[in-house]
Amino acid sequence: MQFLSICLLVFGYSFLVNSQLDSCNSSLSLNEVVTFNTTSLRCTTVWDSHGFIVRYARSGMNLWSFILSAPNPNSYIAIGFSTDGNMVGSSAIVGWMGINGTGVIKQYDLKGTRESQVSPDQGSLQLVNGSMAIISRPSILYLVFQLISVQPQSRLIYAVGPTNGVPSSNNILSEHQDKASTYFDYVQGKSTIEGSHDTLRKSHGIVNMLGWGILIPIGALIARYFKEWDPAWFYAHISIQTVGFILGLAGIITGFSLDGKLSSDVGPHKALGVLVLVNGCLQVTAFLIRPDKESKARIYWNWWHSNVGRVLIGVAIGNVFYGISLGGGGSSWNIGYGVVIAAWLVLAIALEVRMYKKK
Repeated sequence: MQFLSICLLVFGYSFLVNSQLDSCNSSLSLNEVVTFNTTSLRCTTVWDSHGFIVRYARSGMNLWSFILSAPNPNSYIAIGFSTDGNMVGSSAIVGWMGINGTGVIKQYDLKGTRESQVSPDQGSLQLVNGSMAIISRPSILYLVFQLISVQPQSRLIYAVGPTNGVPSSNNILSEHQDKASTYFDYVQGKSTIEGSHDTLRKSHGIVNMLGWGILIPIGALIARYFKEWDPAWFYAHISIQTVGFILGLAGIITGFSLDGKLSSDVGPHKALGVLVLVNGCLQVTAFLIRPDKESKARIYWNWWHSNVGRVLIGVAIGNVFYGISLGGGGSSWNIGYGVVIAAWLVLAIALEVRMYKKK
């Protein structure tokens, strides 16, 4: 009997929790707050792991109605409209229940990844006046709004704020605890999450950073400042540059694969990557055809090899920082790579001073 009582208690609790969660089979009872008709809204689950559900309908010629529902995380929930699936450059509708129980819903302009670059009451979305509302039901938040648009952007992004991290009175958002990017088909009512490409995106960034952005610059230092240790410097230089080139080549290949999957607008980043690759191939070719030390052409080869290498390193470092920005890596990635480059610059300056004194 005791075992049966426990089972009934667990079952009852599970039923109570599940009954409080939203689903596309649940009927909405929001008519007293929502200003538009909710009976014709289409419904689809867009982010399973966090229970995000979107209901939507084309309510007029250039009018779209949306309701986003999600379990209340005691923080904010957000839905954004993006051109390329990235946070930066998009606009988002963000809502939460304040500490005093008052609902807050605002549009945000996502100019960057820092808190100061996420601006409340700004953005490119044309919202119908008076249509925005946030509704709290037991364990569920509903974000309600209407857009004036011929066709809303198909790249939708979602975010959940830190647990028990309700924004303060200045409405500044803390960094989200999780995010997702999806492709939304308004005709079929289907949402395809693009989070599966996160691993490929990170691999692309890490491999390029390590190859072009760290190993190649280190190999250049060895070639310039350690020639007194001949021939050890030469073999170290060639080994490091070879590994760096192979990693960089793999990174660029993953970049082209990622570009094909996401169809992102990263033209300048891609062009800089191709420039780095071309310079890298020229360096490999130069190594294979380098003149003998006794040849009169060796001095011109050295000049060409050194200066093309400097251009490669400068463009590669800049493109790594640019890629971090495009990928929404945030300040931690910028600071981490910035520390590595700063250490490399300090070492280069110290070695340059040492070489000057020796001369």
